[in-house]
Amino acid sequence: MSISASKNRFQKINLITIITLFVLILAGGVVRSSGSGMGCPDWPKCFGRYIPPTTNADLPKDYKQKYVEKRLAKNQRFAKTLDVFGYSDLAKRIRDDRSILVPEEFNAGKTWTEYINRLIGAISGLFLLLSAVYAFGYWKSSKRIALLSIFNVILVGFQAWLGSIVVSTNLVAWIVTVHMLLALAILAVVIYTYHRARVLGSGKLNTSPFIYIVMVLALLLSILQIAFGTEVREKIDAVATHFQGGYRNNWITSAGDIFLHHRDMAILVFIINVMLYALLRKRFSRHSIQQQLMSFTFLMIMLQIVTGILLSYWALPPFAQAAHIVLASLIFGAQFYLLLNLHQSVNVRGVSK
Repeated sequence: MSISASKNRFQKINLITIITLFVLILAGGVVRSSGSGMGCPDWPKCFGRYIPPTTNADLPKDYKQKYVEKRLAKNQRFAKTLDVFGYSDLAKRIRDDRSILVPEEFNAGKTWTEYINRLIGAISGLFLLLSAVYAFGYWKSSKRIALLSIFNVILVGFQAWLGSIVVSTNLVAWIVTVHMLLALAILAVVIYTYHRARVLGSGKLNTSPFIYIVMVLALLLSILQIAFGTEVREKIDAVATHFQGGYRNNWITSAGDIFLHHRDMAILVFIINVMLYALLRKRFSRHSIQQQLMSFTFLMIMLQIVTGILLSYWALPPFAQAAHIVLASLIFGAQFYLLLNLHQSVNVRGVSK
């Protein structure tokens, strides 16, 4: 295959990878909102099978005791790792957590939800690996593309391990937040390499420094808002456990100040993006990629607000939870790609008014 063909293949595969990562985030949101994280108690198989069971008759003998023992062993290994890095208190909490000794009851719906999530994760990992292979077509023109693509494969491996810890340790608070932020980092690397591959040889844009500042601020606020969102979800999980899954209408009010901070941050995110939208309308033409990305971002923000209202006043419906997280990821992705296109754009002609 020629270098040119390899470059074209990289761009196509990278674009597919970006799409599969968003689908994976959606699938993860569905798993989280439906409580399906332990739908498959083992890995890489599911109940010892490549195709999950659909009835109790298909389950392995003594599966509850077997998988509880494996989960306990995994948590003990993770606790030792935390001890090494000085997190002795957290390690002790994990060791003393008796809730992991309670076996998960088999639920075919949750099992297949988790299984589909794993399949999407495997497909995403395959495309990330292919991206790393074809990225070497850019080795002479941009080593950064190849090196970042390889780094992303390593990062995905770590993310997969961390995901298993998230479920195994009953969603230890800070691990959930790190898991989400790592997902955004993986997404950012793929978007960056895709953009850099497309703009090699293109001229740079003369964008106002003030627009850059507002853009970076908007992106940072979105990341902070997502982090707040994971903390809200962690608090809701604790409240739900306290109420043993009942009194769903009281979960939001019992979440405390973190929910109020998340809501107030949403207002700030909206205001800064209105400001950014106004600045871009003055600087770039209506058909420019910059305005198109900003319009898409603004649409996602409005939909995000709608799902936030549904979550607040409709007792956290699961479909709204999944939609809320994937919309947040789409906002981040669009903003990051917009930031890149403020510096160097594929569509240079006709960008300015």
